[in-house]
Amino acid sequence: MSDLVIGIDYGTDSCRALIVDTESGAELGESVYEFPRWSEGKYCDASANQFRQHPLDYLEALEGAITGALAAAGPGSAERVRGIAADTTGSTPCAVDAAGTPLALTPGFEENPNAMFVLWKDHTAIAEAEEINTVARSWGGVDYTKFEGGIYSSEWFWAKILHVMRADSTVREAAASWIEHSDWVPALLTGKTDPATMYRSRCSAGHKAMWHEDFDGLPPDEFFARLDPMLSGIREKMYRKTDTAETNVGTLSQEWADRLGLSTSVIVGGTAFDAHIGAVGGQIAEGDMVKVIGTSTCDMIVTPPEVLGDKLVKGICGQTDGSVLPGMIGLEAGQSAFGDVYAWFTNVLMWPVNEVLASSELIDPATREKLVTEVAERLIPMIQAEGARLPVDESVVALDWLNGRRTPDADQRLKGAIAGLNLGTEAPRMYRAFVESTAFGARAIMERFQEEGIQIKRVIGVGGVARKSAFVMQILADVMNRSILVSASDQAVALGAAMVAAVAAGIHADVPTAQHAMGAGFESTYDPRPENTAAYDALYAKYKALGRSIEGLTDRGVL
Repeated sequence: MSDLVIGIDYGTDSCRALIVDTESGAELGESVYEFPRWSEGKYCDASANQFRQHPLDYLEALEGAITGALAAAGPGSAERVRGIAADTTGSTPCAVDAAGTPLALTPGFEENPNAMFVLWKDHTAIAEAEEINTVARSWGGVDYTKFEGGIYSSEWFWAKILHVMRADSTVREAAASWIEHSDWVPALLTGKTDPATMYRSRCSAGHKAMWHEDFDGLPPDEFFARLDPMLSGIREKMYRKTDTAETNVGTLSQEWADRLGLSTSVIVGGTAFDAHIGAVGGQIAEGDMVKVIGTSTCDMIVTPPEVLGDKLVKGICGQTDGSVLPGMIGLEAGQSAFGDVYAWFTNVLMWPVNEVLASSELIDPATREKLVTEVAERLIPMIQAEGARLPVDESVVALDWLNGRRTPDADQRLKGAIAGLNLGTEAPRMYRAFVESTAFGARAIMERFQEEGIQIKRVIGVGGVARKSAFVMQILADVMNRSILVSASDQAVALGAAMVAAVAAGIHADVPTAQHAMGAGFESTYDPRPENTAAYDALYAKYKALGRSIEGLTDRGVL
């Protein structure tokens, strides 16, 4: 009987567990556990760009997803599990006490959003991010953003921490340290939760916290004090050492072995962000761009250090040794909204359906509920089908910046837009324009890498949108004028975590070996259609022009 490993994928809305055979790569069981408090909209205020998640959601989902996956894998599967590893969203930091417990799990902080994990898409720290950029460029020392694309984002670690510390003195005073969600999972599972010695993810530290070997770790206290005196001394509360995802962190604690029905001999691996682990599951190699496409996107590239040399790639989300594959520099970029753009448009269209039917006295409640469900299920497929029949139209162009712009050149102040509307513009045309806008955003990222001298030989798509929407993927191929391979695994991100677990447990010698043994391969390829690529070149020029206009209006405070 071959060994099994468990890959844990923490997404924005849920946690997924996947049981994988380490010899064949067969996916034997999976389970998804939705975050209960998050699904109710608790602790969030979209109008203020505040998105917080309670650690109880993470705890309950971890147990529920793993036990569910083991049940799906069948009798005897638990006894064969040798390793477990996870990925998380990020940057998703949280304040912890001296024992490494998130403050929201301690008395007095249970309902305080500032004591919870600040989700990756929380943009409450726009002002703090701009302060970090200003100080980094003017304080007279090293620019500590230089390995993070040269522009620090409100989505990242220190901007969020500074914002919370300023907004809530009770959290500031109670915080013994701060952790990423990606730090907490292996610490939790092994019981090694002391903030001073706990596992710290190389991926999150290097891409979001300005950690680098050249800096001897994090920036010095002088830099933090210049940024804000309340940060003075915070470096001592943090960490120097970081480790890559395939690290053996330890074994399952007795508590978690009992909760999960596993042995205390199960090895717990390290972590990385979902996109980086997704790139592993998508079988990334040198010269590949792996696009992890979901509510947002992350675009991952790996390159040998000797090839990159001293090159600093401008306007991306960082370059970190070992953040994807050990011994390779991981380059990250992405879009702050992708699938979220389509979800927003769906919500706009569904608003009158929900509101009118909810108050209608002409339909009985049971029929009303069925009708709303039917409309919701049929709406987007019908719009996509009609949108796919439409020709490329240069008159309508949209911007995908509904949640700000992550790459190239992070600017979370920016907003989405659509131009060229007239009285004949219908919903399918608008929907197609927003799909095209997300493809244009992807093209802008690819072009930035190419402008910076990074060669891209293959484009690989993983994630829900890549697997489920031929409409979106074909437009993406047309706009990028690149063939796009799609991973055959429906759970490429969780599969990547499983590969990492297999290496941490000593089953496979290294990550490339695990990729070869456990990889799912590719199920389809989208080739660009020549009849559309030229038209999209013209429309892409309009996208960039509209973007420059919106940036100008934003800089002048009009938007």
